[in-house]
Amino acid sequence: MTLWNETKSIPISRQIIWQAYQQVRSNKGSAGVDAIDMEEFDANRNNHLYKLWNRMASGSYFPPPVKEVEISKKDGSIRKLGIPTISDRVGQMAVKMFIEPRLEAVFSPNSYGYRPKRNAHQALSKVRENCWKQDWVIDLDIKGFFDTIDHNKLMLAVKKHVPEKWILLYIKRWLEAPVFTTSGELLQKQGMGTPQGGVISPLLANLFLHYAFDKWLENTGENVLFTRYADDVIVHCRSKAQAEQVLQKIHQRMTSVRLELHPEKTKIVYCRDHRRRGDYPKVKFDFLGYSFQPRTAFSKKKKALFLGYDCAISISSRKRIADKLEELNVGKLTFKSIVGVAQYLNPMIRGWVGYYGKFKMYELTKVFRLLSQRLVWWARKRYKRYKTSIRKGYKWLATVRKQYPNLFYHWQFSHINVIA
Repeated sequence: MTLWNETKSIPISRQIIWQAYQQVRSNKGSAGVDAIDMEEFDANRNNHLYKLWNRMASGSYFPPPVKEVEISKKDGSIRKLGIPTISDRVGQMAVKMFIEPRLEAVFSPNSYGYRPKRNAHQALSKVRENCWKQDWVIDLDIKGFFDTIDHNKLMLAVKKHVPEKWILLYIKRWLEAPVFTTSGELLQKQGMGTPQGGVISPLLANLFLHYAFDKWLENTGENVLFTRYADDVIVHCRSKAQAEQVLQKIHQRMTSVRLELHPEKTKIVYCRDHRRRGDYPKVKFDFLGYSFQPRTAFSKKKKALFLGYDCAISISSRKRIADKLEELNVGKLTFKSIVGVAQYLNPMIRGWVGYYGKFKMYELTKVFRLLSQRLVWWARKRYKRYKTSIRKGYKWLATVRKQYPNLFYHWQFSHINVIA
């Protein structure tokens, strides 16, 4: 890499920019408003990184607008992401690398989202554990959180931990960067919101909620348990009365920090199991793609079935996988053999099993059977002898599995019936 003169007023070295670029490159991602994707960026990498370093190190860097991208949410609504350019993502990563260690030192152990060495499975494990300890849950949904973060309140939190004026300058510029909407308009920020899709946005969001929620709840004296993954929050209470009281306080707190709880999605849930026999209408909640609800379990010690409270892949998550299989149109894949189909599908199957198979993997059976159905469709289109008989198609698939038990990633879990 070209050696750049580093006599600049701001302590951003070329090594920091290079490390930030490597991080951004490993995360992949699409092009921003300049339409420069990673392949094109790499082709002229030195010039792009030099220009970025030169401007950031002298204080003259102004971020370009973020590109608005719309994606469908599981409830049918639209989530708007803001995608910065690759150069801007590198700049955000450089600043993130400066401040993340000091913020990590103060964040709550109950916060798991977008933090190093923390993940969704850890958050799910903690919620499971807390459900077994406490009878009631408050399932919180903050309405449009990333779009409604108050800039002034956020900057107060940033200044508490970041004395460097150059970092404050750039964070303020990123918060104020306009959005190039899908309709082609340039939308100016109105003192609130940080784009989902930005590199530094999750860190800033965690800092905001650290003071707006985590630290506040820990100091209420309510002695409740909670788990937060970004803006998804589960609070555990001893009784229904306590849950109602805590929820009322949370409503007031959210109003005071200019946030709003979704009136329909926020709810109080009873963790009904063999010990908790109360009859309440809401006994289920979803968190990070899993559903928590009463489930039949087997006690090895007593060698008997009992009603427990646990999590497994949610119905909406199963539907998303089914929609993906529909989109892939497995039956019409043009591979010459089932080996090609396996090589194509296995990365996705591995991802589904790796995430949704962490708890109660047998609940993935419906997904595996749907996949088997699609593979039989493929065989019936590929081989004439199976065209008129579904039964023969399934028999063929069972034979393939017997001969090549590791051909498809999920076939290795032999305790689950994935064919019939």
